[in-house]
This record gives sequence, structure tokens and C-alpha cells, in this order.
Amino acid sequence: MRFIAVLAALSLSMSAMCQTTAQLKSKQAKSILKEKASKDARKEAKKMEKEGWKVSPGALPLEKQLDRAYMYALDIDEDMNQLYLLGEGKSVAGNYDAARMQATELARLEIARSISTEATSLIDNMVGNKQLDNEEAASMTTMLSESKTITSQKLGRVMVAVEAYRELSNKNREVLVRLAAKASDIKEIAKNAIREEMEKRGMKMSEKTMEMLSK
Repeated sequence: MRFIAVLAALSLSMSAMCQTTAQLKSKQAKSILKEKASKDARKEAKKMEKEGWKVSPGALPLEKQLDRAYMYALDIDEDMNQLYLLGEGKSVAGNYDAARMQATELARLEIARSISTEATSLIDNMVGNKQLDNEEAASMTTMLSESKTITSQKLGRVMVAVEAYRELSNKNREVLVRLAAKASDIKEIAKNAIREEMEKRGMKMSEKTMEMLSK
């Protein structure tokens, strides 16, 4: 009986915590809506709205979504490194869901190009430190630059910064999606891609290489 009473008390406590969290999130959301979007976001939203772009019912207003995208783009760490990378995709289809899916994949592929760029930068660094020779580096760079679809699929959680649509004259829907991914996640995927490729080629990793790829 005592055990059941403890469980009941825990259940009530968790329920109260969930309600408190939900209330806090609700207050935060209302606070965000009350805050004025930046001048650039308002200006871009006005231009897009003239071009017919709008957001789905219940979504944040367009200017607030654009403001969020700007915040992701401008967010930097203490060393002035960008914390997020953005990708944009646009697609047209007969219905909203199909256009959204295609636009999202295009945005993911754009972010995936950043993975290839990061991997190339790491490979160049390895050449500079004599951890790879030029021929191996060139071969690995080519392989990684050609695997955009694979790296796109390896992207973890991405944040939807902007999602808008417009109806075209032929009744098709055009959807625009801007995604944000953590730069640290991109770097980690690039390191894993290099590690996997070196293992596939049976290349031995020096202590220095292993240290660089595990930082």
C-alpha cells in the first residue's frame, strides 16, 4: 500500500511538473509573439507577402520566422565561429505536402554541401600536417564531394527556421523551406565520413590523426 501511495505521489508530481513546463512554454511563445521582429525581417516579410508568400494557419507570422532565421545565421561562439549553418530549398508540386517534402530535401542537400566543405578543410589540414599524401587526399576529397545524398541522409536533427508557401496561377503550390543545423554536428559528420573512408581503404590512422578526428 505504501508503495502504491509513493507511486501515486510521484505520478501527481510529474503531472504537475509537466503542466508547469507547458505553462512556461506557453508564456515564452506569447512573449516571442509580442516581441517586434527586426527591421530586416519585417522588410523581407513585406516583400515576400507582396509576391504571394504566406504561412500555414497556426504557424508563426512570416516576419517572426525570418527573424528566427537571421538569429540562427548571426549566432556565433566566443571565437567568432558560426554556430548554425542554413540551407534553403524551394519546390513546386500539385499539393502542399509533396512540395514541402521536396523543398526540405533540397535544403538538407544544401546543408550537406557544408559537410563536404568541412571535410575538405579537414583533409587539407591533414595534408599540411603530413598525415595524408596529396594523391590520397585528392581521391578522398572527390569521393566525399560526390556523396551529397549520403551525407544529407546522415544529417541529424535540423531546425525549421522558415516555412512558407504560395499558390501559383496553375493552382500548384510552391513551398519555401529554410533549415538550420548545428555547425558542431556538421563537423562531426565530416569527421566520421573521413574516418569511415580511411577504414574502407585500409589506411592506418596515426595518433595525431585519431586525435584530430576525435576532438
